[in-house]
Amino acid sequence: MAQYQIAVVIGSLRKDSFNKKLATALQKLFPANFSFIQVRLDDLPLYNQDDDGQPSAQVTRLRNEIAAAHGVLFFTPEYNRSIPGVLKNAIDHASRPYGKSAWNGKPAGVIGASVGPIGTAMAQQHLRNILAYLNMPTLGQPEAFIHNKEGLYDAAGNIGEASQKFLQGWVDAYVEWVRMHA
Repeated sequence: MAQYQIAVVIGSLRKDSFNKKLATALQKLFPANFSFIQVRLDDLPLYNQDDDGQPSAQVTRLRNEIAAAHGVLFFTPEYNRSIPGVLKNAIDHASRPYGKSAWNGKPAGVIGASVGPIGTAMAQQHLRNILAYLNMPTLGQPEAFIHNKEGLYDAAGNIGEASQKFLQGWVDAYVEWVRMHA
């Protein structure tokens, strides 16, 4: 059975991030031949094209982690109806220099959690537009705009019973997407 490593990109730096919690819980729903590496974003410098020729160690690490992955899972919060700056900064770093994008061809999954009833719908759409330009085949259906509310998780931090079937279906669709594109 093939092994798949998935880069997990969480667009929130907050210690108690809803999206970090969702990423941790969701990983438990994947088959055993999927492993995960959480990509670090908090130490990246602001993107500056002048640095493309001599990237920092942090940027090199980011590019290498993305390049080594068979797929990428994006967990994005929604800030002002779009993606957070820290996420866009990471995307820009790993896409450069032009023609050497680490994202190219990586099958992507986009999901996010928010306290709002429409979850992260606008941020996800903006992110999908960016990923299309980066030539990342992105799972289109099912969409998953997660309302972070009571019952989403059980007492142990796993996906709760009310959301289990839907989120397992999303995971299963992403697994097949990776197998098809990796």
